[in-house]
Amino acid sequence: MKRIFLSNQWKAVKLGLASAALALFALTAQAQEQHSNANVRLGQKALLDGDFKSAAAHLEKALPTEAKDPDVQYLLGYSQFQNGDFNKAVETFKKVIALDSKNTSAYYYKAKANNTLAVANDSKLANAAKEQLLKSAIEDYTKAIAISANDAKFYQNRAVAYRDLGILVGTAGTPNYNKAAATDAYNKAVADYEKVLTYDSSRKDIQTEVKKAKVYRDNLK
Repeated sequence: MKRIFLSNQWKAVKLGLASAALALFALTAQAQEQHSNANVRLGQKALLDGDFKSAAAHLEKALPTEAKDPDVQYLLGYSQFQNGDFNKAVETFKKVIALDSKNTSAYYYKAKANNTLAVANDSKLANAAKEQLLKSAIEDYTKAIAISANDAKFYQNRAVAYRDLGILVGTAGTPNYNKAAATDAYNKAVADYEKVLTYDSSRKDIQTEVKKAKVYRDNLK
């Protein structure tokens, strides 16, 4: 059955950038089984080849036939994310979540996409729009944590979103400057970073981020 075929491979793929080798291994291991939709098969092959642009194109063609399949939608969203098509990825991961509300990786990548859009150097978005993107990212990480409370990457990435929110609303002279909101964001970033340290207290990168967030907070004007 196509759903069984896809389940293992998309679970491997959704582990993300740090587990790319595992994802490719899982996809290869399942290669002898064939999805009934030719465009899904072509999308899977493109994913194996690391050709995310072709993967997205083929998987898009598989819709609307496979529109109700969260696994196919997930593979599409993942491909779009890897292509840097963050707006499209957000919309696709929304569909994944609508079909599978417990899909923590969909929340994770939707949040990362929104965070990336909010802090992009070439962004033409108004600060108010950036603030909403960051708040949406925080909300999605929070939902993922509610489902899987012991995954350190959710806390770490939520800390980044809180930090970025603190920077955005804590920059004096900007239209949405709000010292109280910035202070709160930095405090929450520190709390999340410290949560990450409860899983691995030796992480120097996180220790540094805690110190930086406190410095940013304490230097608000």
